[in-house]
Amino acid sequence: MKGNVFNRQLFVRRTALIIYDMLAVAASMALGLLMRFDMSYAELTGTYDSDIWIDSLWQYLPIAIVSTVVIFYLFRMYNSLWSYAGIPEMGSLIGACLSSGVAQFVGMQLILRRTVPRSYYFMYTIWLVVLIAISRFAYRLFRTFLLKKSEDARNVNVMVIGAGEAGNSIIREMNSSRYIQKAVCCVIDDNPSKIGAYIHGVKVVGGRNFIIEAVGRYDIDEIIVALPLLPKRELKEILDICQQTKCDLKILPGIYQLVNGDVSVSQLRKVDVTDLLGRDPVEIDNDSILNYVKGKTVLVTGGGGTIGSELCRQIVTHQPKLLIIFDIYENNAYDIQQELRMKYPEFCTDHLLVLIGSVRNTARVEDVFEKYHPDIIYHAAAHKHVPLMEISPNEAIKNNVMGTWKVCEAALKYKAERFVLISTDKAVNPTNIMGATKRICEMIVQAYDKKGETSFVAVRFGNVLGSSGSVIPLFNKQIEAGGPVTVTDPRIIRYFMTIPEAVSLVIQAGAYAKGGEIFVLDMGEPVKILDLAKNLIRLSGFVPGEDIEIKFTGLRPGEKLYEEMLMDEEGMQETPNKLIHIGKPIEMDAESFFENLAELNIESKKEKADVREWIRNLVPTYAYTPGTGMYSDGKNE
Repeated sequence: MKGNVFNRQLFVRRTALIIYDMLAVAASMALGLLMRFDMSYAELTGTYDSDIWIDSLWQYLPIAIVSTVVIFYLFRMYNSLWSYAGIPEMGSLIGACLSSGVAQFVGMQLILRRTVPRSYYFMYTIWLVVLIAISRFAYRLFRTFLLKKSEDARNVNVMVIGAGEAGNSIIREMNSSRYIQKAVCCVIDDNPSKIGAYIHGVKVVGGRNFIIEAVGRYDIDEIIVALPLLPKRELKEILDICQQTKCDLKILPGIYQLVNGDVSVSQLRKVDVTDLLGRDPVEIDNDSILNYVKGKTVLVTGGGGTIGSELCRQIVTHQPKLLIIFDIYENNAYDIQQELRMKYPEFCTDHLLVLIGSVRNTARVEDVFEKYHPDIIYHAAAHKHVPLMEISPNEAIKNNVMGTWKVCEAALKYKAERFVLISTDKAVNPTNIMGATKRICEMIVQAYDKKGETSFVAVRFGNVLGSSGSVIPLFNKQIEAGGPVTVTDPRIIRYFMTIPEAVSLVIQAGAYAKGGEIFVLDMGEPVKILDLAKNLIRLSGFVPGEDIEIKFTGLRPGEKLYEEMLMDEEGMQETPNKLIHIGKPIEMDAESFFENLAELNIESKKEKADVREWIRNLVPTYAYTPGTGMYSDGKNE
């Protein structure tokens, strides 16, 4: 039904244009001849050859009309959307009218074998251009006039940052669309040569240092950042300035929209906290990943978690023979299974397997390895919440340490090619149970690497933005509730990365693995948690300290002011990816280590026992003071 209405409207519009063009040809012929005599009909008729000239034009009029309509059709004068006409359409219009003038000159000579004043053809063409341009551009001019008249009704004043192609496209669309109730009031650009110039009638008022002043001067409600090519570090500087205002902040995602010609208001998105990290995303070598994952059986433990599920998303694209998702939480496993089935139905039919089970269950782990013989294992199953593990240290030992031990033993027994452990920067000089257990896991991995042909490696990274249990979701919930936003200490800093970055590092580490390495990501500069909280409050449209309170609660048990990525003994080696480094394996007595590990296993099953002293036997760098902390029953010592 809609198609029929559209076709009917298109037919009516084209018919109206054709009729107008026919009248315009007749008028241009008459005006062209009159103009030769200063628009005086009396002077024209007083000329000796006037009757011949007028008669020639009358005889040639039908031919001129038909030939001009055909020429206009060939120049697509009836196909263009003239409400959005610009320079290309104007060029086509002039070309079509010139062609009509030339055709008329040739036609009158060949068909009528008569002549008119030579200046007539020039005058005819000029008048035809004017009359046709009026018809084609009148609607746009009228529409622009109406938009200008209705600017006062627009309730959102906008500042655009960036006077390049992206900014130009955004301003043009916002000014010409009747569906966008926003008015672009000013443009910001650091290029001195652009300051003072106008883009579609909007002035470039200054550079980034003028942003705050311009917001007040023009009563800006919304800031649009149209700088798709700007490096992340410079973009962060501009966003930091913008967040000092109360304006809603949006950003154009990337340069591919420019390449595809898709720059539009619909491509704008809210500024995300990842834009504030101040560094470019980690790049990975997809070819090396494809070579070692393709055609292999891949097991992801904890495959339904934040890191595990993203691992599954990326691994699927590298064509494994079989992807096994192993998780104790059936809801998480089900969610990632359904997501992959929707995105990759053909792959999931024969190449995806979801198994429910715990890495703490020796028999279950043994059964999985015996049946499916995975080639590559990504071990992401772990308890990771620092305060909760301080309360339940025995559970952290059972799941993180003993679970890793069981999976490593199975990988060695069934001769897997690679085992990749997901570790954390909290494992370096740990001050909490979670970090200490992860350090023991790293030691298990390095000890097992010397036992057989399987390559065992660990991947160590910082906090992951948006992961379950991380600070970002907590802050967002607190902001939605109206505050307060809780920060433990105003001095606390952390390294951050995005979930896809973290997982890309893990997969790349498997490609680089030779055995025994701890891979570390160069995550740039650390971020103050207080700044992160303020940024999130501003991005939500509130003012920190006024609309949303920030409350300091004090460091939690086992929490550091800052995290480290390497221990002093580990050193640093580079990889082909300059943002991925390798910590050298630390020498240790494997026999003594496994004896202590067996004792820790026994002690962790004594629910009333405090395992911290046993952990210190395994991890000398574990900073724990006897008489502090909590037992597994949740009571203070």
